[in-house]
Amino acid sequence: MKLGIRILVCFLLIFVCAFYFLTRGFVGDIRYRYLEGVEDALVDQARILATMASQELEAGILSTDRLRRIFERVNASRFSAQIHQVTKTDVDMRVYVTDDKGIVIFDSRGDATIGADYSRWRDVHLTLNGKYGARSTHDDPKNPASTTLYVAAPITVNNTVAGVLTVCKPTTNINYFLEIAKAKVVRKSLLAGLCVVLLSTALMFFMFRPIKQLTRYADDVRQGKKAILPKLDRSEIGDMGRAFEKMRDALEGKKYVENYIQTLTHEIKSPISAIQGAAELLEEDMSREQRSQFLKNIRSETERIRELVDRMLHLSSLESMNDLETSETIHINKILQGVIERSKAVIEQKHLELVAQAEEDAHINGDPLLIEQAMSNLIQNAVDFSPDHGQLSILLTRKEGQITLVVEDRGPGIPDFAMGRIFEKFFSIRRPASDEKSTGLGLNFVRKIAELHNGTVYLENRSSNGVRAIFTVPVYLS
Repeated sequence: MKLGIRILVCFLLIFVCAFYFLTRGFVGDIRYRYLEGVEDALVDQARILATMASQELEAGILSTDRLRRIFERVNASRFSAQIHQVTKTDVDMRVYVTDDKGIVIFDSRGDATIGADYSRWRDVHLTLNGKYGARSTHDDPKNPASTTLYVAAPITVNNTVAGVLTVCKPTTNINYFLEIAKAKVVRKSLLAGLCVVLLSTALMFFMFRPIKQLTRYADDVRQGKKAILPKLDRSEIGDMGRAFEKMRDALEGKKYVENYIQTLTHEIKSPISAIQGAAELLEEDMSREQRSQFLKNIRSETERIRELVDRMLHLSSLESMNDLETSETIHINKILQGVIERSKAVIEQKHLELVAQAEEDAHINGDPLLIEQAMSNLIQNAVDFSPDHGQLSILLTRKEGQITLVVEDRGPGIPDFAMGRIFEKFFSIRRPASDEKSTGLGLNFVRKIAELHNGTVYLENRSSNGVRAIFTVPVYLS
């Protein structure tokens, strides 16, 4: 499992656990908050009714019959009160009154409890003793939701407790309100959870996007592709990316110097040996013709070393470039005509039939000198491998936003063993005419030029005979 997914899963698990316990505690606690709100209202009601009863008792006009008729009339009346999603159609509040002994003298529910001793009930007992009296009782012991709240207030005469008035309220409607509230809490919790998941996913994407870019960058470096450090911010990831780039430059510089010295030493060793051998032979007596031939070999091998060093220096400067130093609009057709014109001498020397076709409207954005050198290398290769009196085809086209140069010869083609190594540095195939090898840097040089122009180059054998070289670059650099 990827690191980003692991972090996201762990984060969501932590969130789900925390959110679950938070929501569970809130939903469980909300019932008590509702009951506290109801109890607060019952305290007010009990105090008001008890004060009214105290005044009537002091005036000697307290009548339980009048209270009974009031409640009978209230209970008999029908109404409809829409309280949010609950419709209330009757009064479910109960009131009972006891004397100073705790004996029931009035009950709004009926006469069945008249004369009952409530002195041991918590609401009555505490109130008679000058304390706050309240209790809650389950009407159905098997159903915790069937709770009735009881809140009492003292009926006083001349500052003496003469009785107790208790207001009772079942929690039936409260349970409805609680279910509605719980449903809303659950819906909003799920919505919040969904938002957290989406935001967390988006956050993980933006956090790990630069890491993925760095991974692709590292893979491109490892595979030897053209790797450009992605644009990164000033965060720790950006610092890490810039550290990668510095490390890459340091490692590539060290590796390049090592490869440079090794390959240059290896390639120069052969001509130096030839020069040394010829110089030693020149010390001996020999004819003028032989001496002239050995001197010619020394000059040839010296020229080979000079060409190798020049090419290596030129290639090293290209390989140190990540982007073009010069970029301008190029009429690539004119550059091609110039390269062909300079190659006509060797083309005519081998009596080659030149078939050239170039699209007039062929412009690109790039470095004209590098493009010219790439074309010259490809055409020179085709000339070197073409047999005398053969045919050399050059085609320059523009299609779908890119310029394509195709150079074909009618030579022996690329052997199977060399096809995968044709662009390797210092790898070369012997020329058919001279049986000599080149420096092996030309095609590597062309590939680097193509990469700098965001283009491609590849070689393939033709179906009949010969090789087809295809060099493509976009019309405009991105």
